[in-house]
Amino acid sequence: MENQVNTNPNMNISHKPKRKTPGVGKIILYICMAIIGFLQLFPLLWLFDYSLLTSGDFFGDAILQIPSPPQWENYVSAFTQGNVLPYFFNSVLVTFVSVALTAFVSILLAYAFTRMKWKLSVLFLNIILLGMMIPIHATLLPNFIIFNEVGLLNSYWALILPYTAFNIPISMFIVTGFMETIPRSIEEAAVIDGAGIWRILFKVIFPITKPAIATISVVNFINCWNEFIMAYTFITLDEFKTLPFSIIQFVGQYSSNYGAQFAVMSLIAIPSIIMYLIFTDEINKGLMAGSIKG
Repeated sequence: MENQVNTNPNMNISHKPKRKTPGVGKIILYICMAIIGFLQLFPLLWLFDYSLLTSGDFFGDAILQIPSPPQWENYVSAFTQGNVLPYFFNSVLVTFVSVALTAFVSILLAYAFTRMKWKLSVLFLNIILLGMMIPIHATLLPNFIIFNEVGLLNSYWALILPYTAFNIPISMFIVTGFMETIPRSIEEAAVIDGAGIWRILFKVIFPITKPAIATISVVNFINCWNEFIMAYTFITLDEFKTLPFSIIQFVGQYSSNYGAQFAVMSLIAIPSIIMYLIFTDEINKGLMAGSIKG
C-alpha cells in the first residue's frame, strides 16, 4: 500500500495570531511610565556624570555634561585619600549587624503580639509603635550623654544600638501586619507534630515571612548605610568611622575637591542599588501577598 502524499498546500500552513497593535491609551501610558522611570533614574545618572568631572566643570550652566576626558582620578583619590576601604568595612559591619538585630527582634515582637495573649499587650504594642513618631536625630543629645557615661562613644555599638532601636517600630509594624495574614492552622499542625515555640518560629513562621523580612531589611539597610549625623556626633576616631565620612575628607577651608566627593557618593550609592536589585522579587511577593490577603 503506497503512502499518499498530501499535495494540498493549505493543510500544513499554521495560522499565527496577529499581534494587536497597542491602542492610543496604552501608548500614552507607556510614554508616561518611561518619563517617570527616567526621572527616577536621573539623579543616579547625574551623580555618576559629575563624579567624572573636574572641580572647575561644576559651575557650568548645563545640567548634564559630557566628561572630556573622564576624570577617573576622582575614584583613585576617593580610595587613596578618602579612606574608602576601612570606612567601607565599618559601614558594612555596622549596617549588617543593625539590620540583622532589627529583623530578629521584629520577628520575636511580632509573634508575641499576634500569637500570644497576655495582659497589657495592646499597651506595650502602642508604646513601641510610638517610636515611629520620634525622629532619630531628636535623641542626639540624650544618647550622647548616656553613651558618654557608659563608655560607648567611639565604638560600633554607639551606632548599632540607636540604628536598631529606631528601626524596630516600623519593622515590627510591617512584620506584624504580614504575620496576621498567616493562618493559625499551620502552627496548630506543627504543634500536633511536636514542634516547640522556637521551632515553629524559625522553621514555620520565618520562611513564610521572608518577603516581609526582605522588605524591612532593604529599607533598614538604606537608612543605616546613608546615616551620617548620628555617626558624626558619636564617632571621632578614624578606626570606627563609616563611609559617609569619606566625603568630608575632600572638604577644605578654601576649596573642595567636588569630583572626588561625587565619586565617593557614587560608591556609597552602589551597595544600596545592589541590595534593592537582589531583593526586588521578595519585596514584590510581599506586596502582592499583602494586597491579596488584606
